[in-house]
Amino acid sequence: MTDPLRSAIIKAKPIRHGLDAFRESAQTLSQELNVSSIATVLDRIGSEGKGLQDHALDLVLALQALPTSRLLPSSSGEKNLFGDLSRLNQAINIGDFDPRRVTPLLIAVINNESDDIIWHKVYDVVAESIPLTAVAKPSTPPASDPPHTASFQQTPWTFNTGSFADTSDLRKNVDPILKSEVEDNLRIDHPDFFDTFFGQIPRLREMTTAVLRSCKDAEPPLFQEDVGWVDWPDICEETAVLQFLRRHINQLLLFADEHGFRPSKRRRCIATPNMPIPGSVSKRKLDVGLAYNSSNELEESDRQSYDWSHILIPGELKSNPREDNYNSTWLDLVRYAREIFSAQDTRRFVLGFTLCGSIMRLWEFDRLGVVGSTPFDINKDGEIFASIILGYLWMSEEELGFDPTIVEDDGRYTHIQRDGQVERLCVEELMKRQRSVAGRATTCWRGSLMDESKRGLVIKDSWEYEERHEEGLLLKEATEAGVKNVARYYHHETVRTGGEVDDILANVRKGLSNTVGRNPFQRRAAHSEVVTSPITSSALGPGRGRSKSRSRTITRKRSSSSVQASMPPPKRSCSDSPVKQDMQQRRNRVHRRLVMQDIGKSIYEGSSPRAILTGLLGGIRGHESLLDAKILHRDVSIGNVMLNIAEDDGFLIDLDLAIKIDRENASGAPSKTGTKVFMAIGALYGEDHNFMHDLESFFWVLFWSCIHCTGPGGQRRVSEFQAWNFESTENLAKIKAGSVLEEDKFSKEVDKNFATYCTPLIPCIKEMRKVVFPEGKRWLREDRQLYSRMKAVLQRARKDLDSIE
Repeated sequence: MTDPLRSAIIKAKPIRHGLDAFRESAQTLSQELNVSSIATVLDRIGSEGKGLQDHALDLVLALQALPTSRLLPSSSGEKNLFGDLSRLNQAINIGDFDPRRVTPLLIAVINNESDDIIWHKVYDVVAESIPLTAVAKPSTPPASDPPHTASFQQTPWTFNTGSFADTSDLRKNVDPILKSEVEDNLRIDHPDFFDTFFGQIPRLREMTTAVLRSCKDAEPPLFQEDVGWVDWPDICEETAVLQFLRRHINQLLLFADEHGFRPSKRRRCIATPNMPIPGSVSKRKLDVGLAYNSSNELEESDRQSYDWSHILIPGELKSNPREDNYNSTWLDLVRYAREIFSAQDTRRFVLGFTLCGSIMRLWEFDRLGVVGSTPFDINKDGEIFASIILGYLWMSEEELGFDPTIVEDDGRYTHIQRDGQVERLCVEELMKRQRSVAGRATTCWRGSLMDESKRGLVIKDSWEYEERHEEGLLLKEATEAGVKNVARYYHHETVRTGGEVDDILANVRKGLSNTVGRNPFQRRAAHSEVVTSPITSSALGPGRGRSKSRSRTITRKRSSSSVQASMPPPKRSCSDSPVKQDMQQRRNRVHRRLVMQDIGKSIYEGSSPRAILTGLLGGIRGHESLLDAKILHRDVSIGNVMLNIAEDDGFLIDLDLAIKIDRENASGAPSKTGTKVFMAIGALYGEDHNFMHDLESFFWVLFWSCIHCTGPGGQRRVSEFQAWNFESTENLAKIKAGSVLEEDKFSKEVDKNFATYCTPLIPCIKEMRKVVFPEGKRWLREDRQLYSRMKAVLQRARKDLDSIE
């Protein structure tokens, strides 16, 4: 790539505030040392050795977090400049690179030099590091393959609410996991939220100005500058606030209509907080929200039925303004977002709001985490409130978070480019949708080629960490290697929307900075501050600010909770630790699409207990075939062991967590996820993963299936074993080990808990226990013969069932 093209990338992706957190940290250090020269500061901390190294590491992490680093070319043969910075980071960390060489770059960043200068100095530093880091990357493979038990720099397992198996989804169980799912990537008090998600709505400013003028001119007026919304309830009781919202949303629509503004699709206000909304596993209620109005009429009808698939914008109400700062407030909204994601299979992100007293805050939920705006008082900033409501009502489907690459027009379809040709795929029945907010959010549809409706395909969408190798490449390699009993590859791609890669940081969040605002769960650094400011009417243009005078023109009592509880004044809040913050900022997820040729069904959906055994037998064959191709699956679960439609064989799917067992480097993902209840005891204890752990997982899939499967059609029961979903990994390991240790105890547990439908499989599970846990103990060494012994048990069990029938 030439320098002019490099300059074009730098110009198209400006740094803006992306390095502000690092600058704040360094400037604070300068003030502490009471010196005016940055160079002097660097000399002083350089003499301490570790100080300069830490600052260099912080800066490299901050640079990697900028989208530009993933677009600029590498100078050393890596995929991009991000890869160069990764090698530089490693060299600095282990002491193979003198951090003083980073000093010119540090000074350029701290002095806020131009983007061109900063990136030029980045390339200079990277160029100096190449001779030192190149030796760490051997050009030839090691003399012998590493043992199967090698760690491959494995990262710790993490679990989210999409990892549950056969659970009743009770709040007491789900909430702790849901909180941990998003808290690492939660940012609140973000001042750029409104501009990011509302700034591109056509004519929103013009419409807001016209509608608010009508609100002021109405008789009696709906809004007055020195009072706020005239009929805002004195006591912010839920029913009164709901009535206020419904009434004003309708009135804003009417005023907009009078001025010639009409949305392409009508939306209505849902305000029935005491009625559970259909469509969730457990009963879930919603305080308030905006939903599709299927009648497309201006006036809404309470008789219109709706469920979670209709909810576009969820809202949470609290009567006390102080609750705006409570974790329980946004956690309520996260629950709603999880239900919406689950019910709407093309939803990429969800927007919502909280209203605590008269204090409003806007929220965005995506597969990386949560972003919250700065709060504001709807009575002091009436124009912002009107603009937000109108924005929600006028947003396009894509602006609301729906996938524009899946088109609904007399059916649903999408396009892929394969072998130089554009192919149109019909998106048919939903097969799987992971119930989570943050995470991979795997979704699978049954599909077919437009001109080949009889040729079944599976379309799989997921949000992967961008550093991970693509599942599609690994599945393609497996298919070309002739692997058996594994779903066959057809096509894979990274989804693009608006001409750009569909990722979270640059596309879904539209480049929203992750270095302003704060994460209330992360440790705050004493010397790092970020200035945050409330949403103000300046976002709508000059001359629209709130009135300086707060004198009233209407004699009316207003409660202290509604009038005086405005949002806190702009303040300096401590940001997160720069190291922790930048590590979190580095995380990004990319939307990937994989098309496979084999359609199957869950073993729960089999027509007989024999089908369960057939699916498992095929899955074990597929796992062994993968291992022959030097691919380790690492995520054997009931969702990944499939039964073919004819029920005469089974196969494995989902290579998301699979690895090449002869690889040298880590996968690049910050964490791995899996279904905890099927994990091997050793894996739960943290042992390095190998094929023996996966074979043990097949045992737990059989055990779990026989407890929960109640017959054809996929019905399943909820048992006391659902508690396994919520145990710590260490406790679950102990529970599992205790259950298989003694034969008599295991037999009693099986006889007591197996579903009646699966009692014919009791002899099989008892024999399988003896094979997988000889003498009630875990395996001590790898044994490839375990494949044949497990397959023999399943084959004998199938034969016994055939003789009974």
